[in-house]
Amino acid sequence: MTAEAAAANADTADVRTAVVTGASSGIGAATARALAAAGYRVVLTARRKDRIEALAAELPHAEAYALDVTDRAAVDAFAHSLDRFPSIDVLVNNAGGALGAEPVATGDPADWRAMYEVNVLGVLHMTQALLPALTASGEGTVVVLSSTAGHGTYEGGGGYVAAKHGAHVIAETLRLELCGQPVRVIEVAPGMVKTEEFASTRFRGDNAKAAKVYEGVAEPLSAEDVADTVAWAITRPPHVNIDLLVVRPRAQASNTKVHRTS
Repeated sequence: MTAEAAAANADTADVRTAVVTGASSGIGAATARALAAAGYRVVLTARRKDRIEALAAELPHAEAYALDVTDRAAVDAFAHSLDRFPSIDVLVNNAGGALGAEPVATGDPADWRAMYEVNVLGVLHMTQALLPALTASGEGTVVVLSSTAGHGTYEGGGGYVAAKHGAHVIAETLRLELCGQPVRVIEVAPGMVKTEEFASTRFRGDNAKAAKVYEGVAEPLSAEDVADTVAWAITRPPHVNIDLLVVRPRAQASNTKVHRTS
């Protein structure tokens, strides 16, 4: 370590560190900004290195690390790289996504597998790899960004619902298993959120189909709305655990009931 790096580490020794996965866009990027504004050193991870490096350059004490959360060896190497920090205090498991909207009868197993890999095994890999450091911090927090899809089914959502239910179950089970340990487990389950990529990715770049998801909905949630909720939950006193927070736009009463003006 250079003298300059050592000095920089000394200057930020008391800064709490948060790791955010899927930080290249949408909720992940917004959460990184919100936590940085709350005074955290933020370690941004995502597959798209250029995006997280650009975001890290905007934030104080932020670092970017290109990472695919479905690659366990890469996740373990990442966790080892964090040993240089005084503590790892927060893990935000945000990386995820949906692929396709076909019914169960015709859904592509490859899509289902890909969704399971990132939404479930990605959460598992990151949580297992960072849990020792989070526990050692004395006030660790694990956040799982699930979805209202993980709490209620809807037609055309079978694969995504199954994957997000898996993420929900990880959070629920981990909370039971860590009872008595200095680690909180928070689940935030957003409903309809309009971001730059979620629906477009789901429909494989068909922007017309993506636009239909939000058609007539005056105010779907934004990435910043969800990030504000995540940051609020994380910044509660350490003894306060927000087990599950479901956040929807006012226009959405359930996964299948949405008020549309047209």
